[in-house]
Amino acid sequence: FLIFFFLLQVLNEKKLQEVDSLWKEFETPEKANKIVKLKHFEKFQDTTEALAASTALVEGKLSKNLKKILKKIVAKDAHEQLAVADAKLGGVIKDKLNLSCIHSPMVTELMRGIRSQIEGLITGLPSREMAAMCLGLAHSLSRYKLKFSPDKVDTMIIQAISLLDDLDKELNNYIMRCREWYGWHFPELGKIVTDNLTYCKCVRKVGDRSNFASSDVSDILPEEIEQDVKAAAEISMGTEVSEEDINNIIHLCDQVIEISEYRTQLYDYLKNRMMAIAPNLTVMVGELVGARLIAHAGSLLNLAKHPASTVQLLGAEKALFRALKTKRDTPKFGLIYHASLVGQTNTKNKGKISRMLAAKTALTIRYDALGENTSAEMGAENRLKVETRLRLLEERGIRRISGTGKALARTDKYQNKSEVKIFDASGDSTLPAVSKKRKIREVGEQDTEVAVKAKKFKAEVK
Repeated sequence: FLIFFFLLQVLNEKKLQEVDSLWKEFETPEKANKIVKLKHFEKFQDTTEALAASTALVEGKLSKNLKKILKKIVAKDAHEQLAVADAKLGGVIKDKLNLSCIHSPMVTELMRGIRSQIEGLITGLPSREMAAMCLGLAHSLSRYKLKFSPDKVDTMIIQAISLLDDLDKELNNYIMRCREWYGWHFPELGKIVTDNLTYCKCVRKVGDRSNFASSDVSDILPEEIEQDVKAAAEISMGTEVSEEDINNIIHLCDQVIEISEYRTQLYDYLKNRMMAIAPNLTVMVGELVGARLIAHAGSLLNLAKHPASTVQLLGAEKALFRALKTKRDTPKFGLIYHASLVGQTNTKNKGKISRMLAAKTALTIRYDALGENTSAEMGAENRLKVETRLRLLEERGIRRISGTGKALARTDKYQNKSEVKIFDASGDSTLPAVSKKRKIREVGEQDTEVAVKAKKFKAEVK
């Protein structure tokens, strides 16, 4: 970490050629002063200025202070080379100041030696003060990195989706307990009112079932359902409960309603966060599936490093390794199964669509994590391609094998031409039908005639 800018001039360039033994020249401050000497020194005014310069160097940029110092050097010693530890920074200096820069293993070893003997090369600075300044700058730089780190924003999404899942589990437990508890008093209400939140609102507003006849719940229930509830309350088979029991049930309903409202608020927060950080991923698979993928990978940057095949199976690791161990079919999807595009596909095509969706999702994740543009156009285009592919699979469309592969093959529309074909009698045989017995008899007679003729011919020859 820098607390000041300083430039050193190399005195003996021959010894720098021996890279492997260069560290021996920096064993003591006396030896180090024979290799390099201080040429320029400029101290920062405060920690803020030092932080700005350090941040620029870490990012490979040229700060204003460093630019001023290097311009002075260019005016005096333009013919000499500048050794830089960062090749990216050297490229920037060469482009902007037209100063020759060098970066090699020799420079790396030289920088390591200078860092080890910096107190001996720069005189007039006590080691205690230098350590305190380095520590203060290190803390400032760490706070700056933490403040502007994109990974820090990922933690907000990870915590939000984890809390959302926990709230869903708690809500299910609370609602199940509330229905079972109040069901002893008014069991018919659970069959008439199926929505959980509406059920809890009705119980909280009315309390005892005997109050349904005189209560107005039109703001909660439709008119037809309200009449059914009032009719069922009059002939209910439930048991009588005390007022203290009703109060506890109402308190449980209050908890369910509050948690439901907070869950809605948390979902809106998660949706806005996802659209701000990963808009293309959100368009492709939705905010919930996208947030679960990020949480499973650990961060958006870690998720961007995964190939499409891994994105497809994230969340199904146990099933994958079990299938590999037992030599059975591997799973076709993990968390991506809950995406709307996979859900609206028939069972036969779920594997194909999940594979294509994972491929396009991997592209959008890398665009969100590493790209500078924050628009969601790429995600919309890729989603349209997946939807087109889904429609083609369902309609059994034919794609071109060659070409761009995006257009449908232009085939003529099939028309069924029904022709009434008449039996052609001219092709029938006109020979009279002969029975098998007759054929056998005729063949036998012919054989006897041939045998008699043969005997006569032999007699005449004799």
